[in-house]
Amino acid sequence: MNNTRRTSARSGDALAQLLRSEGITNNSVLQAIANIPRERFLPDALQHKAYQNTALPIGQGQTISQPYIVARMTELLLQAPCIPTNILEIGTGSGYQTAVLAQLFERVYSVERIKALQFQAKRRMNQLDLHNISMKHGDGWQGWSSKAPFDAIIVTAAAAHMPEQLLQQLNEGGRLIIPVGDQTQQLHCVTRHGDEFESVIVEPVRFVPLVPGAII
Repeated sequence: MNNTRRTSARSGDALAQLLRSEGITNNSVLQAIANIPRERFLPDALQHKAYQNTALPIGQGQTISQPYIVARMTELLLQAPCIPTNILEIGTGSGYQTAVLAQLFERVYSVERIKALQFQAKRRMNQLDLHNISMKHGDGWQGWSSKAPFDAIIVTAAAAHMPEQLLQQLNEGGRLIIPVGDQTQQLHCVTRHGDEFESVIVEPVRFVPLVPGAII
């Protein structure tokens, strides 16, 4: 292991321990966080902040999520009533959350509305040898109907209201983790029971908005 990889591994372990102290208890999630060299998902000027527990800008008006939130949302997915195997992610962004999911679930489908971000994320997945991911450039509000139903859906931008299309793409017993709101946002955990959807508010959050449409 070269010095750079050794430093990343030590930093990843330290970040995982910090998240454990913040209340993340799932060992698989913590290990997935520890495994990922977060600096690879950031602009050069911000790489020195890679292992801080904070959201950071990645360009295009987007951010890489705070590691605690990445871990918390992933942990909630793993607690779904059905055992999730195929996951839909709305908002690929840098691909950091995608890389965490790819270590824990059999198949990850990820939709990103900004083509440049999707291209960069795809390249990072290849560099990290994560090949169980399918990516699509498209409108996150619409989900990915041709690959539905999904055992779980995770949304990494805040929707102004609950997206009906995403609810309908959930499997029976499936779970949707999504921030909802404008100025005040709450993280919702929604579980499907037949035609009924049980929603629980987890905690306050702050995300960039889930914008409809897709751009080149």
